[in-house]
Amino acid sequence: MNETTRRYFLGQGAGIGLGAMALNCLDQQSASATAISPPELPHFAARAKRIIFLTQSGGPSQLELFDDKPGLLDMAGKPLPESVRGGQRLTGMTRGKPQLVMPAHSKFRQHGESGATVSNWLPHTAKVADDLCFVKSMVTDQINHAPAMTKFLTGHHLAGRPSMGSWFSYGLGSENKDLPDYIVLLSKMSRGSDQPLYDHYWGSGFLPSVYQGVKLRSAAEPVLYLNDPPGMPRDLRRSMLDGLREMNEIRHAEVNDPEVETRIKQYEMAFRMQTSVPELTDVSDEPESTFKLYGPDSRRGGSYAANCVLARRLAERGVRFIQLFHPDWDHHSRLKSWCTARCRDTDQASAALVTDLKQRGLLEDTLVIWGGEFGRSVAGQGQWDSPEGGRDHHPRCFTMWMAGGGVRAGTTFGSTDEFSYNVAENPVHVRDMHATVMHQMGIDHERFTYPSQGLDFRLTGVEEARVMNELVTG
Repeated sequence: MNETTRRYFLGQGAGIGLGAMALNCLDQQSASATAISPPELPHFAARAKRIIFLTQSGGPSQLELFDDKPGLLDMAGKPLPESVRGGQRLTGMTRGKPQLVMPAHSKFRQHGESGATVSNWLPHTAKVADDLCFVKSMVTDQINHAPAMTKFLTGHHLAGRPSMGSWFSYGLGSENKDLPDYIVLLSKMSRGSDQPLYDHYWGSGFLPSVYQGVKLRSAAEPVLYLNDPPGMPRDLRRSMLDGLREMNEIRHAEVNDPEVETRIKQYEMAFRMQTSVPELTDVSDEPESTFKLYGPDSRRGGSYAANCVLARRLAERGVRFIQLFHPDWDHHSRLKSWCTARCRDTDQASAALVTDLKQRGLLEDTLVIWGGEFGRSVAGQGQWDSPEGGRDHHPRCFTMWMAGGGVRAGTTFGSTDEFSYNVAENPVHVRDMHATVMHQMGIDHERFTYPSQGLDFRLTGVEEARVMNELVTG
């Protein structure tokens, strides 16, 4: 027997042998991926069946909306004490510039039996304060939009992980087989926003792509390429899809690629959506009282208010995860005018959604979440006492609210220091919020994993995350 030399192995054998080994490894990974089926969920009795995530992209100012700090009036225009800042990171827009305190432009009052403090810029939200659970001590560790929003939605600041909605789609599926498990609605803004909404915010990451969010467009064709082309009757489309399914099944048997299986499922879902989507988006059956509740903007297709109406209709139809994106909360300048504009966009419709779900008996098992990727700094950006002044990003404390789905209504949790710069009591990291939301859906965040690249990944990552039992009932 001839001895295989090192030179031969590297020069000849490695080119074939290692390539074959790699191909075999890929085949095994593909087979493994195909073999992965959604786990047996829920782990325990769920308090919520579905989620509506009202994502306010850009970083709403907690100082103007929820976190009343009247003492800032006495500090107006004075430097933020270094003992408060503590050397925390600043963005390149304010680094090296004076950090002068800017008091809130809004006024605050306590509302409802709970006495929740809400800004006069959010009068409709104030009316439903007793239905809400305010978390004033949210914390993240990312200071710029894209990594912070990616962390907020996927648990990691780098793109490539599954979004929250994809995790729930994978684990729980949907109660409606004619609509996707995870649907995304983007506000059609009256002015352009310099803050993009990236597809990976609702992407499936390393999960099969069948679990990614499906974006509904504010157009005559809500989903691209959903309608049959002219001259193709339904029976011909059905016959064509049956033929494609047979070919894809043959291909899947040959290569064991999970994306082929995904393709089969997506073709079938698209066929069913040709009926379900037009019925969903046709709001002509809504009574006048609906548009009065959600506000006049709810008649404008693609508006945040119109999307809130669609969110309720999706919840009625059993869609598991519904996510609205409303951008342009990034107010580095002209905060008083632009932030009030975003409040006018969203305040009435957000409150109406909570009210509407409650009236229909859906709020009890629908978890509504409102929030952005971080908050805003107490230090004014630009001239602090000018109408042109704004606020920079601030990850160390911000406010979110939740409603329904077993959260403690009429509760305010956590607090910040007198400058709304640091958490004073009960910090809630983004990871903790993820763990809590999953808990309400009947999922133990430590046990809900997916294998990829030799690791068992989970939404909450490997760092400590805890369910915030203080926020939920039972």
